[in-house]
This record gives sequence, structure tokens and C-alpha cells, in this order.
Amino acid sequence: MSAVQVAEAARAVTPRRLAVAAEQGVDLAVVDAVFTGVATEQPHADLVAVVARYLLGLEPDGPEPDPTEGRRLVFTRHADGSVSFSRHLDAVGGEKVQAAVEAHVQADRPAGDERTRAQRQGDALVQIADNALATGQVPVLRTVRPHVAVRIDLDDLATGEGAATMGFGAVISAARARWLACDGRIARVVFGPDGVPLDVGREHRLVSGALRRAVEARDGGCVFTGCHAPSHWADVHHLVHWIDGGDTSLDNSALLCERHHTKVHHGFRVERQPSGRWRTWRPDGTEITTPEPLLSPAA
Repeated sequence: MSAVQVAEAARAVTPRRLAVAAEQGVDLAVVDAVFTGVATEQPHADLVAVVARYLLGLEPDGPEPDPTEGRRLVFTRHADGSVSFSRHLDAVGGEKVQAAVEAHVQADRPAGDERTRAQRQGDALVQIADNALATGQVPVLRTVRPHVAVRIDLDDLATGEGAATMGFGAVISAARARWLACDGRIARVVFGPDGVPLDVGREHRLVSGALRRAVEARDGGCVFTGCHAPSHWADVHHLVHWIDGGDTSLDNSALLCERHHTKVHHGFRVERQPSGRWRTWRPDGTEITTPEPLLSPAA
């Protein structure tokens, strides 16, 4: 049999079709003998016809449809830059996504967390994307690892005023851009009067791998009072932002999960005491505290 004939006959012996044949009591030795005889003694068109008749008898209603073909995910960006999406997944695909989201939803919640379940599921989905981008578990596109890109004027980044443009076109505040720049890579791009880039400087990573490992070893996870998010969920926050002259150093760094990193860039404050204990203050100056654990009764 030629390679073409073997490929044609192989259509009848896929794992799924073999299982269907076994359920129906088909004698596969007889089928093999028929296919071989037709292939060696008759034109190729006859083999195609015989295989087609066999498959029709095996599955008169046609093969079971592939449930993955119905998967859909459509993003819609709104005027304020926010994104909503509609989706449809088959049973197995939906189970995988729900299991991944639920794992994050069920993780330790910080004290005073009043988010609804829907809000926690939304945060969980973003955290899954954060983890994938941070660990590089996504395909490289045109030699560049996928990342969140932000374009902002240096003066706006320094003052926290103005706006920035993201890679997919969303416009965010300069304050939000400062938060993203806290633990990211920075590159200088010089534009001409017509908006065409004239020069692109070398990209610099603010927090080195060695510094991140040191911060993780010291903090263990998010330092916001009451939060137990693990270190791999957290950004390295500059206590004094680098654009304001803050050093990129262990003493000027703190681990914060995405939710609490955002809060710190909107008025909340964390501070490490000489004892090594972290404390957290609200924008109004009041401290966030958690109840002291009950002491075990003396034996």
C-alpha cells in the first residue's frame, strides 16, 4: 500500500472510531482485509469509496461534533478604557477556567475584605493573567515577550498629573501609570515634533531579580495589614517612588498584591518598623489593625 492509501485507511482507525467499532462488535480483522484487498487490487478512488461507506455505517449520524469549536471570547473596550467581554465555553473548557479562578477566589482574604464574589472572581482572572505574564508562560510574539505597555510623558510621570496611553489604546491616569512603573521596565523614547520616534533608549528593569528575591525572603508576601497574598502574586513597591528620587533598594521596597498596591498609590501607606513589623494607615491617618490572636490557655 502506498502512503496515500495508508493515510486514507487510517481515517477509519482513529482511537475514537476504534472505540465505536468495539462497542458495535465490528470484526476489525475483516475490515483490515477488505481495505487491503481494495487498496492493492483496485483504483484509489474505490478505496476512498469503501472507507466512506464503512464510516457511514459506523456513524450514520456523522462524527460527534467537536465541542471546542464553539468556544468564543469577544473583548469590547469602552470609552473610559474599561473592558467587558462575552464568552462561551464547552463543558470541559469552562471547568478548567472555573477551577483556575476558584483557586484564587478561595485563597486567603485580607481582614475587612468586603468584595462581592463577582468582584473577587474578576480580581482572580486578572491575577491569573498577571502570573502568566510575570512568569513568561505565554508565547513570544515577534521576539518580544508579551507585556503591558504604557506610554507617558516623563513630566506627567513625575507629577502624577496628565494621562498615559496603553498598548491596546486605553487611556489611564498618570497616577495609575506611576503604580505600573513601580515594578516594571522603563525605556526612554524621544519623539520628534511630528510624533515620530527619533531615538529609543535601552530598556532598564527597575527591580532586579536579586533584589526581588531579597524582598520576597524578607516580606514573605503582601505586607498590607491583614493580607496573606503570597509573594508570587505581589509587586515590589517603591516606598518612595523612584521618579521622586527613591532608591531601588531593599530598604525602600515592599511586597504588595495588586489590590493593595493600587490602594497605596491612592492614599494608603505602609511602613516597616525597626522591629521588622509592617503597619498600614488609611488616607485619613487611621491605622488598619487586626485582632491579636488569642493566647492558648496555660496547661
